[in-house]
Amino acid sequence: MLNLIGGLFSIFVGATPSPPPLQTTNWSPWMQPDWVLSLAAPSPDPIAELAVQQHLSALTRLGLPSRAQGVWMQTGDQVLVNHQGDTPLSAASLTKVATTLAALSTWGTEHQFETVFSTTAPVQAGVVQGDLIVQGGGDPFFVWEEAIAVGNALNQAGIQQVTGRLIVAGNFTMNFEDSAITSGELLKQGLNADLWSGEAETQYQQLALGTARPRIVIAGSVERGELPANAQPILRRQSMPMVDLVKAMNIYSNNIMAQMLADSVGGAAAVSQQVSELTQIPQAEIQLHNGSGLGTENRLSPRAVAAMLSAIQRYLQARNLTIADVFPVVGRDGGTLAGRRLPSGTVIKTGTLNEVSALAGVLPTRDRGLVWFAIINSGQGDLGTFHYQQDALLSAVDQTWGTADLVALQPHNRDSSNRLGISRRNQLQQALEQAF
Repeated sequence: MLNLIGGLFSIFVGATPSPPPLQTTNWSPWMQPDWVLSLAAPSPDPIAELAVQQHLSALTRLGLPSRAQGVWMQTGDQVLVNHQGDTPLSAASLTKVATTLAALSTWGTEHQFETVFSTTAPVQAGVVQGDLIVQGGGDPFFVWEEAIAVGNALNQAGIQQVTGRLIVAGNFTMNFEDSAITSGELLKQGLNADLWSGEAETQYQQLALGTARPRIVIAGSVERGELPANAQPILRRQSMPMVDLVKAMNIYSNNIMAQMLADSVGGAAAVSQQVSELTQIPQAEIQLHNGSGLGTENRLSPRAVAAMLSAIQRYLQARNLTIADVFPVVGRDGGTLAGRRLPSGTVIKTGTLNEVSALAGVLPTRDRGLVWFAIINSGQGDLGTFHYQQDALLSAVDQTWGTADLVALQPHNRDSSNRLGISRRNQLQQALEQAF
């Protein structure tokens, strides 16, 4: 036991342990859906308790009281450690875990949002003698690459010019701008390579070699409006499937994407209610004011976050996917994991505000199987200190419990049609040369 304590203490004071050998684990006891995380019984683990005590002591020495910190670790129906686990705390972007669960359970893994392009006049000799309308359907990831794919499809269908306006209708957002006019201006640029900014050019370079550069010249202004009665749809653009949308949202912790998805479910109150029902966690522990985590008003208990993550895994497992398909994986994905020193293979969601740093996910271990955890730190401290202590806590238990075979939590190789800018998600509606 003295050797164990010494090993754990060395991690918290900055020593870098050598990684344990990779070993195979029997996953079946931890992958079954016949237990409910929120109803788990206390089964204190000395390794976890010691690591959490070291974590809290380090923060206390820095003037950060333990009452402002929350930690929950669980495997199967056993709670390994609980420090204020049922206390709702400002959770920052751990809110996106709730949004992810609600979006998946509402829409399913393969749901696609639809953006429809219409005109108010027929195409004659490559020219639309009228307006072009973009009617948004809530796609939260319509970016430069998507606009380029739409422009090329319209070019290939014979459209080179629009004499009228570009009208933005419905729920359309481009490049995460919440202004319809700004989004329309960006779309106007994206459809015409002659207007591209340096950023658009950079994103174009990420597309497949040989991708054409669209040129749709729109003469009129960009305006917000309703779909005209005489509008005829010419192209439907399907979004990436839901599972890929939430993966992108969580890797970069994108607030606009999260809010759009939460709104598609019915808003923060609907997300909170749905998550409470799915996890059997009281709504008092799931207090949401938005879908992104912006602001300290969003409060979650650590055990609620762990329950949400477990519910997501069970939902995805039944559909031949895993939680790694919707959250970043240490050693594989970047985004908010950049610069962190976390055990490789851990599936993670981070959360950050000025005085809040949170970390939650699932740690695959040799001795304990899948360990679901949530760490919420708050106080007027340096965020780098919070990060260091969180990384040290997880490294401590990982060093002792052992690294497991990671196959069970590997993300799947998704179909190439899920990539940004792929043309196969375009659906032309009609022969464009026909008269209206």
